[in-house]
Amino acid sequence: MHPRGSTLLSSIVPAVVPTVAPSVVLPCVLGCVLGCAGALAARAAHAQAWPAKPLRIVVPFPPGGPNDIIGRLVGQKLAEAFGQPVVADNRAGAGGSIGSLAVAKSPPDGYTLLSGGMGNLVMNPIIDKVPYDTLRDFAPVSLVASAPNVLVVHPSLPAKDVKSLLALARSRPGELNYGSGGVGSTPHLSGALFNVLGKVNLAHVPYKGNAPALTDLLGGHVQAAFLGIPAAQPPVASGRLRALAVTGSARSRALPQVPTVAESGLPSYELSPWYGILAPAGTPADVVARLNETINRSMREPDMVERLAALGAEPESMSAAEYAARIRADIEKWTRVIRAANIRAE
Repeated sequence: MHPRGSTLLSSIVPAVVPTVAPSVVLPCVLGCVLGCAGALAARAAHAQAWPAKPLRIVVPFPPGGPNDIIGRLVGQKLAEAFGQPVVADNRAGAGGSIGSLAVAKSPPDGYTLLSGGMGNLVMNPIIDKVPYDTLRDFAPVSLVASAPNVLVVHPSLPAKDVKSLLALARSRPGELNYGSGGVGSTPHLSGALFNVLGKVNLAHVPYKGNAPALTDLLGGHVQAAFLGIPAAQPPVASGRLRALAVTGSARSRALPQVPTVAESGLPSYELSPWYGILAPAGTPADVVARLNETINRSMREPDMVERLAALGAEPESMSAAEYAARIRADIEKWTRVIRAANIRAE
């Protein structure tokens, strides 16, 4: 090599190879460049190849519930889009903690997903000890749907709307009650938020599931409840229950004549139980982005909108970052409500 070439090269890499001959350095530098390029190319090829095998959506609740149904609907759409089977894996127990922990501990490769909701990701971690940290252990992928509850009362209760229920509760402190499917459930928290914002004290009566709570409400053993819309529709239509308001930020297409709690006297009231898809923390950003785009697109398809409507649910669409921000905001909000209502695990 010409001496000037040697001088030029030493000025570029003096600190790295000050005493190594240019004839050795050039191949090394070239090797590093090619090696880095090869690694980037391999990573890109890996991302393009994903998914190369079946995916698994863990549902941390028994079959038949909203997490299960929505998770399976999402799985069907992913299977159609990716050309790979998507298996629903029900791992119920401990309020959703068993299945959630299984996903948190899974390899972050995009092949194991969680069909999660407010119960296992927000409420339970605040009220009780769980073996995972929602913000640390998961990569939010996409918000899928929200499904507001509806505030219903037994017809014997002389309350025709939210304002009259609040007035009745204030005139009879501690005498009125509401049932729910259990401590920490979204129907329970719907009532807790109603109490905090309305400055009333509807006594909470927990049951082991929503079905017995509904049975006792129909029998007049409890006076009110915050129910899922599909469960409430038949008794409301037959006059066995009276619907006062829905808990979401907007009226439900399933009950368009029923106002929201917010427009009925508690302007800051909002609780829309949501359902979403998450992956283990550390899942590659390009995989999360592809999942997010595919799920968001599928949520807008007419058949999905129709099937969600049967659950009293509305399709949602958010970026992964927006979904992560929603989870953080809900944890902050419900921590305040749960502490104000002094709710504890039983």
